[in-house]
Amino acid sequence: MKIIYMGTPEFAVPGLRAIAQSDHELMAVVTGQDVPVGRGQRLQETPVKQLAQALGVPVLQPPSLKSPDFIDRLHRYNADIIVVVAFRILPDIVINTTQLGAINLHASLLPKYRGAAPINWALINGDRQTGVTIFQIKTKVDTGDIIRQTTIDISEDDTYGSLYSRLSQIGAAALVSVLDDLEGGDTQIISQDDALATKAPKIFPQLGEIDWSKSAESIKNLIHGLSPTPGAYSYFRKKRIKFLLARFSNETGPGEPGTVLSRDKQPFGIRTGAGILYPLILQSEGRKALPVDEFLRGFQAKIGDRFPS
Repeated sequence: MKIIYMGTPEFAVPGLRAIAQSDHELMAVVTGQDVPVGRGQRLQETPVKQLAQALGVPVLQPPSLKSPDFIDRLHRYNADIIVVVAFRILPDIVINTTQLGAINLHASLLPKYRGAAPINWALINGDRQTGVTIFQIKTKVDTGDIIRQTTIDISEDDTYGSLYSRLSQIGAAALVSVLDDLEGGDTQIISQDDALATKAPKIFPQLGEIDWSKSAESIKNLIHGLSPTPGAYSYFRKKRIKFLLARFSNETGPGEPGTVLSRDKQPFGIRTGAGILYPLILQSEGRKALPVDEFLRGFQAKIGDRFPS
């Protein structure tokens, strides 16, 4: 089939590569605008654009998806289908430029976690399973009929970063399989049950401030759901410390939530509202992330000191 691929971040790169290596034909790639970064405000191309250029595929970066010139160009490609991975909301005028409309790869088991941050919220909520869904795009976001779902287990050490990488690879393989089935006319679709829908709203940095009165398990889940970015954090002596990986126990300890219970040769333990949190990777403000044993060499907190709630 002839494909128009739409995506922007690193999550969309494996899908683009997989389709390029398949028997399907990539007609063009649509991606976000180059953005200025750093002190010099040098323009940086999107990860998807970088790969598309390496593959020799035409790249389109329309400032508006409703631009007549952009719509006309899509029509001229005469593609069979649009494949969307981590891109913008498509207006109907774009969807209608192909014979089979558009499909989307979403990083959750829809209708659970509709929205911008499904991977983060699966971890923050302590889910033990997640997956990817490929569905037909409709006007209302993340509501289209389901074509394929793949489920995976979430491990105790999974973070947003590790799960992001795994799901992007699993999704890439699923996309090619779905495209093969669509070409052969061998697909079955399932309508989503809106009554089962949950939301996955955009993540903002302020969500990451740790409330030590919560349980150790919920704090650990927050840490993993925001690692490596934007990061869960707390303050010690007015300096912000990011917590990037942790374990927990249901044991208790003296003092108020946020109290340092152990350090040095013992596991670094912090009392919470219920249980003890054991940080494994931390990052001081302006420094690089370190394993806990290295971090503690320069960390001035003593047993009995407290992180504020």
